[in-house]
Amino acid sequence: MSALPDLPNAGEVSRLLAGHIEALVRQTLPQGRRDGHEWRVGSTAGEPGRSLGVHLAGERAGVWADFASGDGGDALDLVAAVLCGDDRKEAYWWALDWLGIRTAAPEVRERARDNAARAQKQAEQAERQRAAARGKKVAAVWQEAREGLAGTPSYGYLLGRGIDLRRLGRQPRCLRHHPALYEPETRDTWPALVAAVADGRGRLVAVHRHYLAVTAEGVSKAPVQVAKRSLGAVKGGCIRLWRGAAGTPLKDAAPGERVVITEGVEDGLSIALARPEARVLVAVSLSNMAAVALPEGLDVVIAADNDATGSQAEKALDRALMAHRRHARRVRLARPPADVKDFNELLVRGDA
Repeated sequence: MSALPDLPNAGEVSRLLAGHIEALVRQTLPQGRRDGHEWRVGSTAGEPGRSLGVHLAGERAGVWADFASGDGGDALDLVAAVLCGDDRKEAYWWALDWLGIRTAAPEVRERARDNAARAQKQAEQAERQRAAARGKKVAAVWQEAREGLAGTPSYGYLLGRGIDLRRLGRQPRCLRHHPALYEPETRDTWPALVAAVADGRGRLVAVHRHYLAVTAEGVSKAPVQVAKRSLGAVKGGCIRLWRGAAGTPLKDAAPGERVVITEGVEDGLSIALARPEARVLVAVSLSNMAAVALPEGLDVVIAADNDATGSQAEKALDRALMAHRRHARRVRLARPPADVKDFNELLVRGDA
């Protein structure tokens, strides 16, 4: 598509939109919500959800991807998908009007570029401040949590899932118990199993929280809509659950060593109990399985649940397999028998 000579081209318009990306998504996708450095929504139709993410700051500001459909692109593509039936030409003219430069004089368009650059710089600064605040909160939650699980509701919860840590010989150091952790839905505190999420360099970047309820019947997930929540930058990180026979930090894993990646802690511990020689990592989410940072040369097993079916889940698994293969790793997909939901259910049934 070519623009008129006195108007910016499509690439420049996309960059201008990216400079005001948070204002743009709040207007065009109002049912979404901010999640770290991204705006998350269900799809380009705008319903609540998390499948579609739009970067709000940094070099990738305006870049978006819908993990359910596989669609994505730049800020102008987003306008086309959300408002213009994928018609990029129509989106171009809409964007010129929204930016206020369709009929503006050259000096006005220059001010628009300067304003966009200034807005982007402010967004990046605000994101750095939010990231620093999240980092402090992550560290505080981890430091407040108790190192030993024995005798805590977290230990009781794991026993109820068939996971007896005594069989491993030691408790994974990435797991702790918090006696009273704030839960946003109930605005109350609940006991919680807390897991440390580390980045590729082994630094604590997030905590994954399993809120628990203690009743006369035992310990179970807290009766809230979302009983498992992450705090911090999970993408690319993982819970380093079990070192396996090697016993070395992940960064020192030898080429050819097998590493198993699960979605959840319960499945990861179930696999560690059944195969203590294996190194086990927890990605926290299905979508993050593709992003987990690993040393080169490892053999990767993606351990999937049987309820990870449907187009969105299958695409996420395919992306994980392809992503690790691009790093010249041997990769395979593993699932439990079809008559159980996941590897933890297999353990509880007694077949692991």
